[in-house]
Amino acid sequence: MTAFPVPTMPAPPVGVVGLGQLGGSLAAALVAAGRDVTGWDVDPDARAAAAARGVRIGRELDGVVVLAVPLPAMGHALADLAVPPDATVTDLGSVKVPVLDQLRVTYGGRYVGGHPMCGTERSGHAATDPGLFTGARWAVCLEPDTELPRWLRVAEVALAAGAEVVPATAAEHDDAVAAVSHVPHLLAAALAAAAGEAGPLALALAAGSFRDGTRVIGSDPAFVSAMVEGNAGPTAAALARVQAQLARPWPELVAAGHAVRAGAPAGRREVRVPLERAALLALGRAGGAVTRRLAAFVEGHLPD
Repeated sequence: MTAFPVPTMPAPPVGVVGLGQLGGSLAAALVAAGRDVTGWDVDPDARAAAAARGVRIGRELDGVVVLAVPLPAMGHALADLAVPPDATVTDLGSVKVPVLDQLRVTYGGRYVGGHPMCGTERSGHAATDPGLFTGARWAVCLEPDTELPRWLRVAEVALAAGAEVVPATAAEHDDAVAAVSHVPHLLAAALAAAAGEAGPLALALAAGSFRDGTRVIGSDPAFVSAMVEGNAGPTAAALARVQAQLARPWPELVAAGHAVRAGAPAGRREVRVPLERAALLALGRAGGAVTRRLAAFVEGHLPD
């Protein structure tokens, strides 16, 4: 297949809408990387905190505009802001198909879905960490109508923040994160609720395994509910697979789970992939990631 030719151009400015944990951390990381960043948040305290970290505050956004707002706010996040019609729009939302369906009506191929797999149970601008994305996987979505130069610009923002880029379609993303993120939030909630029913003694004896198993349900309940309900179909399917596993004989279940964890690839193989949709998606589907752009190619790695 023919590689998509992409000329070398100066990195465009970045606008970040929403300066909570993810948006604030991204803006700060990009400032540290030397990118031109403008941020906006309806909360004046969030704006002040970002300004103190070197982020320009303003309503005029250009280049790559990142929506770091709750899922229900995606559709109107830019309503009162000045964004030119040629700007690329992306987001950091934990669900992609509903956001794609909503935003493609307005932005078409200018919208490129994104989701960094990082964050903590904390929220708000006080949880900002410029190193949050370092080494994290960041899904950047490639649909049939995605404009590849815009996909590359979004990928370059993720790389500049320290992340590794995983190409995927929105539907593939939602199926995958249902299994590794959304169901774990539900399981953490169930584990915490069941332990609460067990009484004060059980909670007093809770140690590392309980703490690790319930950490994510310390997140804002509204955020978790919006995430799992926004991805209800894939999450229900992934939860059914977990319930089927729990029905297995316990020794068999324990052995199967241990084998998956112990069998994780220990190494990785460096690869070079052309800037072509099928090749990029094949990299993501194989468990690989992009780590660097090189002219009309990207460099990355596959599990080995």
